[in-house]
This record gives sequence, C-alpha cells and structure tokens, in this order.
Amino acid sequence: MQNLAGLSELLSTPQKVVIFPHQRPDADALGSCQALSLYLQKKNHQTTVISPTEYPSFLNWMAENEKVVVYSDKTHQKIEKLVSEATLICCLDFSSPNRTAPLDSFIEKNSDTPILMIDHHRGKSDFAHFELWDITAAATAELVYDLILLMSDRALIDIQIAQCLYAGIMTDTASFKHPNTTGKIHRIAADLIDMGLDSSYVQRMIYDSNTENRIRLLGHALSDCLTVRQDLKTAYFVLKQKDTRKYNPQSGDTEGIVNYALSIEGIEFAAILIDYGSEVRMSFRSVGTFSVADFARNYFGGGGHHNAAGGRSLEPVKKVVERFEKLIEEHRSELTAVH
Repeated sequence: MQNLAGLSELLSTPQKVVIFPHQRPDADALGSCQALSLYLQKKNHQTTVISPTEYPSFLNWMAENEKVVVYSDKTHQKIEKLVSEATLICCLDFSSPNRTAPLDSFIEKNSDTPILMIDHHRGKSDFAHFELWDITAAATAELVYDLILLMSDRALIDIQIAQCLYAGIMTDTASFKHPNTTGKIHRIAADLIDMGLDSSYVQRMIYDSNTENRIRLLGHALSDCLTVRQDLKTAYFVLKQKDTRKYNPQSGDTEGIVNYALSIEGIEFAAILIDYGSEVRMSFRSVGTFSVADFARNYFGGGGHHNAAGGRSLEPVKKVVERFEKLIEEHRSELTAVH
C-alpha cells in the first residue's frame, strides 16, 4: 500500500467520498465499490458509488444497490455536484482514468481532490495519491479486504460487506478455477464464510438469475455463432448486429459466453466478437502461456489480465473477424506450442 499513513490520517476525520468503478462494471468492480462504501460508512464517512454506465441486473441484490448513481444526461449535474463536494475520490478495479469515462472528466475538473486507487490490472497510470495496486491479486475485492485489514478493521466486516467481497473474488477467479486462485484467496473466502457468509446465496444471485433473453441468446450463440479451430487450439463466437438486435442483450447478458468456447476439449484460446453497430466489442480468454492481455493491447486497443482480457474496434465486424482470423494464424506457433 502506497502512502497508507496518509490515507489513515485523511480517514481519521469524516470525509465525503465518491467511489467509481470502470465502465460496464462486473461483480468485482461493483462488489469492491459497494464493500468499500459500506466499510467507510461504518467509519462515519459519507459515501456515494457512481457508475459510469449501467451494469448487469444480476448484481442488483448487492446492499445499497438502490443508492448507486448511474451516469446519464439526467444525473450529470447531480454527479458534478457530488464530485465537486467530495474530499476523496476512490477509483476501483481500474488503474487508468479513461476506463471510467465519462467520469474521468470529473476527475480532471477536480484535480486537487485526493484520489485512492485500488486495482489489479496492468497498465497503471500515475494519477492517484494513494495506491493499493497489485497485479498478482486475483480480484480488486481481495485488495479491498486487504485494505480493511491494513486499517485494523476486520471486525467491521459484516455479512453485507462479506457478500460483496465474495462476489468479486468468486467471479474474477471463475468460481476458483482460474490460475489466479491462490492459497490466500481460499483463506480470504474461508474467513468470510467463518464470519457467517452464505456463499451459496452469492452463487445463486449471480449465476442463477438469468433473463429469458440471455438463455435464448446463449442457445443461439452455441448453435449458430461458434467457430472451432482445433488446429490452432482456438474457438470463437461472432455475434452480428442482427443477433444483438433480435436478442437485445442487456448489460451482462453476454458475460461468460466466451467461457463455453474455452471449455471445449483441446481449446486454449477463446474469444467472442460482438457487433453493436457503432463498435465491435471483444472478450478473450486463455489457459496456459498465451497472453490475451498482450493480444488485446497490441491489436484491439484493450488489455486486462494474462488469461482474461478485452478489446474493441470501430471497424465493420466483417473486417474485424478477418483481422482476428489472420492474427490467430500469425500466432500459430504460440497457440499450438506444447505446454
């Protein structure tokens, strides 16, 4: 933790705190924000979680969900006031301000306000006064847990905070399947369960709260949109604009589909390319040594973790698919290497 003493001193008196996740926040981003918010409230701070975009409905069960302010034209002035009055800005699950656009513009306008950044992604920018940044951490929720312990406040973790932390840890490890699942992560999960957390409840809320449209979209993707290249140990989905129009996926509806491609025997690199008309969004997953973070950053203006990353392109989906297919051919030796 960089400048823990300074953060402790700042938090020794009541502060007005705004907490930002990244765009289209997932369970780790939103869970970390909610957990930190609930914790700081117990320390007599006034907190507001502000999301730059909508987020999946299967996260609505989290404590104080109804108090989250989502950016829109209607909330712009409210958010502007909240940030201008804030005495601490917290940036969670991202380490470069543009990942929270358009909220990054409010950070720029209030450059004198102290910033706390908590994250585990590569590509860090030097914009925060206080940093808890560790790319070896499995989830930002792990680091929020660490911060609470660093502040000697483990006793303040209640069931609601534990639920939010567990949601972030569980999803960013793919239910403890990813290589980032360390002994430490299991010990944290065990500690939260020992506090009284019902882990099966969190599992049900996130994984068993599908909309009908999401299930129908998943069926269509598996049946009609999947290409498997066993010769390249690669499988990928392409959802075209007609698909997104028909199934009208809401935030989170396409989340996790890419993992079905990665679950195919012999596949070590998986992708999903989704045409939203104005842009093509991509998610990449891998097992083993192939870095999807490098792949996303080098070719599709994205980034992420070694085995889980994302990118985007403003080119037509046909050209994006052609480029993707050309790239996996160029990486044949890496993709087919014996591990």
